[in-house]
Amino acid sequence: MAIGKNKRLSKGKKGLKKKIIDPFSRKDWYDIRAPAIFETRIVGKTLVNRTQGTKNAVDYLKGRVVEASLGDLNKDEEQAYRKFKLQVNEVVGKNCLTSFHSMSITTDKLRSLVKKWQSLIEATVDVKTTDGYVLRLFAIAFTKRRANQVKKTTYAQTAQIRDIRKKMYEIMTREASSSSMKELMQKFIPESIGREIEKACQSIYPLQNVYMRKCKVVKFPKIDTQKLLESHGSIEDTGSKIKSDFKEPEVQAEV
Repeated sequence: MAIGKNKRLSKGKKGLKKKIIDPFSRKDWYDIRAPAIFETRIVGKTLVNRTQGTKNAVDYLKGRVVEASLGDLNKDEEQAYRKFKLQVNEVVGKNCLTSFHSMSITTDKLRSLVKKWQSLIEATVDVKTTDGYVLRLFAIAFTKRRANQVKKTTYAQTAQIRDIRKKMYEIMTREASSSSMKELMQKFIPESIGREIEKACQSIYPLQNVYMRKCKVVKFPKIDTQKLLESHGSIEDTGSKIKSDFKEPEVQAEV
């Protein structure tokens, strides 16, 4: 036989297969913990490859973002329309400590608010909290029928919309710039900023369904590990629910 014709000589023994290793065998589970202002502290679990050589598991965990419904976080189904995103900033043992990343309202909730024969008013403002977060706040409001109104529609005039939007800017800036991130989160949950706007705009045009539609962080401050640990309290702590006297308005067939 001529040299080089037998193709099996260079390939080793036939039938030997590469050993298959389960990728999950080299991974570890970590608990994701929410700040102490929420009743449910453990939001979920996350997987990461074990520390090996120069690859540290903590580096891969930091910066991960998780989304959770406020209904799950506070064990209250009436608040399920609001979603919070939390970012992992520190790892203690097998616990990932998170801080605020963003807040929003579910799409189906927003769609249910939009109806015919009324004006929709939105406002957006950038503010800086006392602890260095630069936030972009989005508010939404709808006009409401006056008492004993006969007219079918409740459209606000352009000048009225301008005045309402100006009030929204003022209230959002005042409430956010005088609060820390933790205090602001406590204002989002009972919808206290929305009620403040509704009360202030009553003399211009009656409003209903006033919500902080969205909040996102434009710029994060430098992470202070001590403050982060304080916001989480004890690892065994269950957290305390923020009580809300805000009640969902009844769904109306017509405006």
